[in-house]
Amino acid sequence: MDSVDILGILKRLPHRYPFLLIDRVVELEKGKRAVAIKNVTVNEPIFTGHFPAEPIFPGVLIVEATAQVCGIVASEDGFRKFYLVGVDGWRFRRPVRPGDQIRIEVHLERHKGKMYKFRGAATVDGETAAEGEILAVTADDEPAA
Repeated sequence: MDSVDILGILKRLPHRYPFLLIDRVVELEKGKRAVAIKNVTVNEPIFTGHFPAEPIFPGVLIVEATAQVCGIVASEDGFRKFYLVGVDGWRFRRPVRPGDQIRIEVHLERHKGKMYKFRGAATVDGETAAEGEILAVTADDEPAA
């Protein structure tokens, strides 16, 4: 089982600060599953407005971080354009706050042609924070930006 550091993530995903939302991939079974870490810090720009008196990491960014981990699984050894086309059944079970470390696990459920379906879960300290499905498509026929 492989792991991927931040330099490897930057080679596989087009995202950059402040929208790169994963810090490390700790487990990677190419084309099958991955587990990644997102360290949530109070210095993140989102907390100036969400919410100043009670900072909570937005659920939509947990979904985006999960989609980025899906992109790592789909990219295998190199860059691939990967677009989010659907999110299904997402449930948010606990708030994520500065100081938390999100553990994001994704499993490829189905892959046909350019379409991928993943199941993902984000946990903090062993508690489920969010879970649901991600649908995405590769666009390898388009030039990479």
